[in-house]
Amino acid sequence: METLRPPLPDKDFFSMGEACRIAQVPGYTLRYWEASRLLRPIRRESGHRRYTRRDIETILRIKNLLQGRKLTLAGARKALLARASAEREQGAVQAAQLNTQALKVLRDVRDEIRGIVTELSR
Repeated sequence: METLRPPLPDKDFFSMGEACRIAQVPGYTLRYWEASRLLRPIRRESGHRRYTRRDIETILRIKNLLQGRKLTLAGARKALLARASAEREQGAVQAAQLNTQALKVLRDVRDEIRGIVTELSR
């Protein structure tokens, strides 16, 4: 069961302090998750971490898996990988459906053009 959270501020990047406030976890927790390879924020030239909106969503998902579903870090990693795999598969299926639809439209257009050329050549 995922807890309700306020909407994210309308920003593309967040500092570590902002990420901690949004997720309501201390900074050492985010650093530990990063060391455990659950999280990979962008580093600025100065070395400071920059969290994207996707990173924040991942942080909230990890927190839910660890605290809400009582999984271990290894279990949370497996759940995140399974979800990412399922999303990739779903994206591939949707792309295949779009390709099929596009091919049908192109064939219809080709047939229309052939019909027009036949009409004009008479």
